[in-house]
This record gives sequence, structure tokens and C-alpha cells, in this order.
Amino acid sequence: MSSFPEFDDRQHEYKQAKEINLKEVLQVLKRYVWIIIFLTIFTTSAGAYYSFTTYTPMYQATSRIIIGADASLITTLKVIIQDTTVLEKVVNKLELSYPPEVLSNKITVGSIENSQVVTITVLDSNPEQAATLANAVAETYKEEIPKIMDFKDVKRLSDAKVNPIPINQDRNKTVIIGFIGGIVIGIGIAFLLDSLNNSVRKEYEVEELLGIPVLGSVSKMKKKNMQKKKKKQARFEYRSETLGS
Repeated sequence: MSSFPEFDDRQHEYKQAKEINLKEVLQVLKRYVWIIIFLTIFTTSAGAYYSFTTYTPMYQATSRIIIGADASLITTLKVIIQDTTVLEKVVNKLELSYPPEVLSNKITVGSIENSQVVTITVLDSNPEQAATLANAVAETYKEEIPKIMDFKDVKRLSDAKVNPIPINQDRNKTVIIGFIGGIVIGIGIAFLLDSLNNSVRKEYEVEELLGIPVLGSVSKMKKKNMQKKKKKQARFEYRSETLGS
């Protein structure tokens, strides 16, 4: 036996309350399961529709150049790569249908840490076009930078290659978000509707409303239960008749 009976009683009451709360949660979910299922199907379908109708595969290609300068000068030279002075030449050379400002938004200029290697990365919906643009920008920059800053120490390190794999090929992300969101929203609405429902469903609710203890309750009559009772009664009568004879 425990030397702390009061603690044991409290622990027992806590376990009972926890079990009751868990049962109530499961009952609420079961009562409004059709809402949860409907919202989950709706949000998942909406996510799938949005993903497959708005999805555009994007491809990336990178060209590398070497700039023979110190870190501070390289920073300045990198900025000029995306300047309209250089990109306008690229637009005219490739006869692009959009202005230099649009081309600038497709380009990301970076550098490998502690080196003179500068990367020119282009993002486009066409993999061949992405590689063509990256190489054209690198070549045009090498040609134009001596005219702009009288700087000639720029070398092509590697050309951009066509990458047939899109960088945003994961289209299931929106579908998964829609699925999880539907479940969360459905559960939230289920508990909201349950809190707004003022009907009396539990014995303790009757006790709280009337202020008197409940001595007993009548279980819900179901067709399945009635059939079981009839079968049991028929078996009992059959046995009684057999024993009597």
C-alpha cells in the first residue's frame, strides 16, 4: 500500500479526467467527421488544381568567369554585369522580345568565396534559352567591360550547359499543404460547432443544469442491439424448454 493515499486519489482522479477528455475529443471528431472529410477533399483538390494549372517549369544555367581584381573592385565589376549598358547589347545580339530590365530579373550574379570566380546564373522557362542567355551575358560582359572601366582582365572559365531538370519540379508541395490545411480547418470547425451546440448529451451536464445527481440512464436503442437481445432471449427460452422437457 502507498504511504500517500491522498496523492494516489488525486492521481487516480487525474487519470480518469484525462480518459474522459480523450473520449470526448474522439466523440467530437466522430460526430463531425463528415465535415473534416469534406474540407480535406476540397482543399486537397483546390491545391492540386492550383498546382497543375499554374505550374511552369523553370530551368537554371550558370556561366563562370574569372575577374583578376581585388575583392572591392570585383564587387563593383559584378554590379555592371546586370546593368542595362551590358544587357542591352545582349538583347540586341539575341533579338530578344523583352527589354534589358526583364533580362536583368532573370540573372543572378554571385561569386565563389575567397576566389576571383564570378558566376552568372540565368533562370528561364526554356533550358536551352537559359544556357544561351548565360553564355551571351558572360561573353558580352567580357567585350564591354574594357570600354566601360578600361578593365581587361576578364576570362571565361566555363560555359553554361543545358540542364533538362527543372529546379521547381516538386509540384506536390501545394497538394500536401492543402491536405494538411483541410484536416486542421476541419478539426477546428468541428470543435467550434460542438462548442456552439447547447444540447445536453452527458450525465454530468444534467447534474450541472438541475443540481441533482443522476441515478441512472437509458442507453440508446439501436436496431442492431435489439436483434442481439432477441437472439439471446430466443436462446434462453430454447434452453429453458429443453431443460423442462
